[in-house]
Amino acid sequence: MSLRLLQHRSADGTLSVVAARGDAATIVPGVASVRALALRAIEAGHSLADVIDAAGEGAAVDLRAEFDAGNFVSPISHEDPAHLVMTGTGLTHLGSAEGRDKMHREAAAAEKQTDSMRMFLEGVEGGKPAAGETGQQPEWFYKGDGSQLVGPGEPLAMPAFAQDGGEEPELAGIYLIGPDGTPHRLGLCLANEFSDHVTERHNYLWLAHSKLRQAALGPELLVGEAPRDVRGASRIVRNGETLWEKPFLSGEDNMSHSLANLEHHHFKYALFRRPGDIHVHFFGTATLSFSDGIRTQEGDVFEIEAKPFTLPLRNPLAREAAQSVVVKAL
Repeated sequence: MSLRLLQHRSADGTLSVVAARGDAATIVPGVASVRALALRAIEAGHSLADVIDAAGEGAAVDLRAEFDAGNFVSPISHEDPAHLVMTGTGLTHLGSAEGRDKMHREAAAAEKQTDSMRMFLEGVEGGKPAAGETGQQPEWFYKGDGSQLVGPGEPLAMPAFAQDGGEEPELAGIYLIGPDGTPHRLGLCLANEFSDHVTERHNYLWLAHSKLRQAALGPELLVGEAPRDVRGASRIVRNGETLWEKPFLSGEDNMSHSLANLEHHHFKYALFRRPGDIHVHFFGTATLSFSDGIRTQEGDVFEIEAKPFTLPLRNPLAREAAQSVVVKAL
């Protein structure tokens, strides 16, 4: 059974780590956060699973009841949010066979390919290099630091100036940089890489602006070998009724890039290998309600679910109040 880690917040604000296998879940004694548990594993030279087994079992936890009560927070955190980095890659998923064939036909027929099409095709060609070789680098973007990370059930708030707030159902890799600068993948989370697609559509050079938004992680961190075929559903609920729903696929079997290639092109930069930092890296998606003409509204609820995760990710859409910013010269 797959091992999942969750962070539980009690009524007094105390944080604890929950280890779950199947429907059975218990508190991990002696650790206050997943980051602290991972640091212990790195120091000991052991896996997360080994460290959890050595810690023994604490009190049993009813996953569904605690989830329904809103007691699970983001499964990764840092005491200093500035040392949690959120980034992502796009044009990494193949989508359906029909869609892929259509893209290739259009690419072959076009007199001049768009930059997006060229990058997609280059990823299909070179995104899964052989061992020891360097593959094609993907599109890359920055989302913010830990202050932009939203937990399960919390509102995803678009800025007052945003033109859109749209979901992106994805997998996110969670990493901790060890004392010697080595990146350690702790596992994968279900994620909503929330973006402004209207701004992006206006001009692709505004992609950087469109990605500077909050993002949400599901309650479970899936530990161990990454599943190659992840199948789930993404939906938007408005006034208690499903407005839009579509399946989404992820995992390497449904991607044009390997995780190792995406990780290489992120962590090749020395500034992303600062000891102690947490990285949340979104791997991309091929499923968007915006592509189907949906325009979201405040109060809509994004729901994302997929096996082998047992709990969904739900977040209502909100808009922040306008803020006036004036630069003062000193």
